[in-house]
Amino acid sequence: MKLNPEMRRRLLERGVAETIVESELVELLERGEPLRLKMGFDPSAPDLHLGHAVGLRKLRQLQELGHKVVVIVGDWTAQIGDPSGKSATRPMLTAEQVLSNAETYLAQFFKVVDRDRTETRFQSDWFGPFGLADVIKLTSRFTVAQFLARDDFAKRFQSNQPIAITELLYPLMQAYDSIAIESDIEFGGTDQKFNLLVGRDLQRMMGQRPQQCILVPILVGTDGVRRMGKSLGNYIGLDEPPNDMYGKVMSLPDVSAAMDELADEGGAKSRYTVIDYFDYLTDAPSEELEEMRLGMESGSVNPMDLKKRLAREIVAQFHDHAAAREAESHFERTVQRREMPDDAPTYKIPADLDGKRVSDIIVAAGLASGSTEARRLIDQGAVRLDDQRLTENGPAASIKAGGALRVGRRRIVRLQ
Repeated sequence: MKLNPEMRRRLLERGVAETIVESELVELLERGEPLRLKMGFDPSAPDLHLGHAVGLRKLRQLQELGHKVVVIVGDWTAQIGDPSGKSATRPMLTAEQVLSNAETYLAQFFKVVDRDRTETRFQSDWFGPFGLADVIKLTSRFTVAQFLARDDFAKRFQSNQPIAITELLYPLMQAYDSIAIESDIEFGGTDQKFNLLVGRDLQRMMGQRPQQCILVPILVGTDGVRRMGKSLGNYIGLDEPPNDMYGKVMSLPDVSAAMDELADEGGAKSRYTVIDYFDYLTDAPSEELEEMRLGMESGSVNPMDLKKRLAREIVAQFHDHAAAREAESHFERTVQRREMPDDAPTYKIPADLDGKRVSDIIVAAGLASGSTEARRLIDQGAVRLDDQRLTENGPAASIKAGGALRVGRRRIVRLQ
């Protein structure tokens, strides 16, 4: 099957940061034989977000051409902790934590990837019988110098930070996964490049055809600055309710500050966050993306209109079109027109407010996780009683029943 220019752009450019080796990959795809697409994950956390969906969409596209996804549950490597891009040793997880996380992870994985065209494998299938002799034989194929050339290891070594021997084993174990399933193409984020190349080298050493590598870009989070991540609080989860998902997309900044920050990770391509999201997470034609960019630069396009379209497409993709329409209606009522949502929770104000701060009330009402976050939100001007901005120095006694206490655009309680 010859790849026409449009198909080649869709498969190898949209949502792709780098391919290794592109000429070999194109030749492989054009043969028309079913390929085994490797996607491994360590269930070190149970939830997926839109940053993960960039690679999952690429898997789905290739499934639709007749190829098979082999998803590897890293029930062994997750207990080590992948050091990629980290500056410190990661804690190990128990087997029970790994399996619990894997169950939730796979349910979200199959929101994007076709379950019927996927083979699910656990590393314990092949690492369970591994003995010490097998480990020594595997480690003998690479040198410590090769691994210390990896950027994150090199930085930690130079700054005298500890590197556990188990962490040096991680890339080898991930590489051996490619041997075990006879991977044709492996997918991963740009921070996984070293590990994917080790797999390619190990296959060559052990007589297999070296896998091709597709590296997907890092998605900037809702702050428009850093990579999307749950620990950073700037993520949009695949399992989030439609209203929350829609609202978070609408909170994206018009202009991204991440181009320099994520340049080395194949991240932000455009200075406009919404255009990168359209690029990586939707099927909007490339010509339309260019029109959007030109419209944003000239000011002829309202960013709000683009974000509404993006939010509808994202919600419809992970829920359905009816949920997307309802989420948009909810956003327009509660955020744009500041109407009280019908399902807003209530908070009964304490009878005695003497000595309490505004931040105390915000935390007690469930609008902030703690006093530090509450004070930060107040300092940012995100806390309002109806339409009146509240300050930390203002008395909490000014908060009276009958009004609406809002934090940001989406968090709101009725006061009783």
